[in-house]
Amino acid sequence: MPQATARRAIVIGGSVGGLFAANLLLRRGWDVQVHERATGGLESRGTGIAHHPETEAIMREAGVRDEQAPGVRVPGRCAVDAAGRVVARQDYPQYVTAWGRVFNPLRRAFPADRYHHGRDLVAVTQDADAVTARFADGAQVTADLLVGADGFRSAVRATVAPQVAPIYAGYVGWRGVVEEAEFSPEFAPVFEQFTFGFPGRGQTVGYPIPGLDESVAPGRRRYNFLWYYPVDGGAALTDLLTDASGRAHAYSIPPALIRPDHAAALQADAAARLPAPYAEAPARARQFLVQPIYDLESPGMAFGRVALLGDAAFVARPHVGTGVLKAAQDALALAEALAEAADIPAALARYAAARIPPSRAAVARSRRLGAFIERRLPQPEAEPALGLTLPRLLALSGRPVEGISEGIAD
Repeated sequence: MPQATARRAIVIGGSVGGLFAANLLLRRGWDVQVHERATGGLESRGTGIAHHPETEAIMREAGVRDEQAPGVRVPGRCAVDAAGRVVARQDYPQYVTAWGRVFNPLRRAFPADRYHHGRDLVAVTQDADAVTARFADGAQVTADLLVGADGFRSAVRATVAPQVAPIYAGYVGWRGVVEEAEFSPEFAPVFEQFTFGFPGRGQTVGYPIPGLDESVAPGRRRYNFLWYYPVDGGAALTDLLTDASGRAHAYSIPPALIRPDHAAALQADAAARLPAPYAEAPARARQFLVQPIYDLESPGMAFGRVALLGDAAFVARPHVGTGVLKAAQDALALAEALAEAADIPAALARYAAARIPPSRAAVARSRRLGAFIERRLPQPEAEPALGLTLPRLLALSGRPVEGISEGIAD
């Protein structure tokens, strides 16, 4: 464990990016404390994600010792048309998994007494020797390093790069998860596939993920579905993010507060547009998550003794399937840059130089993959200028961006 003379690090944000950074720094001798704004646990949050071997390797380096299968193995991807006919296939064996399958082992690997809930950051100050975080509850913590891993609405970024704001892409992701046992027998062949659909309004994605108990045994798994659904900015988006009490939420809305009329409208559109049995997934969902899709690019990732990491710095649309991987690679690059460096600002500058190019590349690819939804086309090749076909989209979605794996073993 860290000694009294260890360098001190404050990590703002206790989700996967913050836990990657905290665990990696702790195991390199840093005295690390994590401060998370949520008052309750994050264990049940999140839905399906793509799994990458690089993520698993970084988890092991972060101290995770877990011999379970990383997720559910699928043979590849297929695309279906509005009638449910397969119109393209892409062989790409991989695991698909659940967000909790990454978060929970990382959380267990980090000492509980170093993880603090209910810490809402209100200010960051620094000088040549230290950096200080001040919280809404009056607590104040000083350290050698502060890591902003608090997501796309980062309070840390607001202090060091206040001019940066998320840019709405013109569509949302309606997400849901359904227990395998709740589907009809007709859904069984669909359940085993990683499927893209093109219902003439946006794009659907579906695939199996581990159960809530992390089981991958048949019958105990879940099905993750996602519908990228065009929603105008302004009044339409504001209405979608307004709860039953009339409160409009900024950027996103907690799942429990989504108005029933919005969920019912989505289910009705799914029944009208999605072929059987694909419409079963939204019909059987008991709760939805609405994710407005944003682009975000920070001018830098290093600001003196403050480092930005993961979605606090760059947000790529989910089409590339590398959000968790990018956060893990940011954390590893940060830990390695700091390993031998006595000069923390100089180390952070090297970290930023290494991670900004692949982060920008991820954002650029994600914009390209989502452009046909943003432009409200029925499928990618409806506009030849996009340069995408269904097979090409299947090949690019969910794969690491060129250069994003640079510097780590594959």
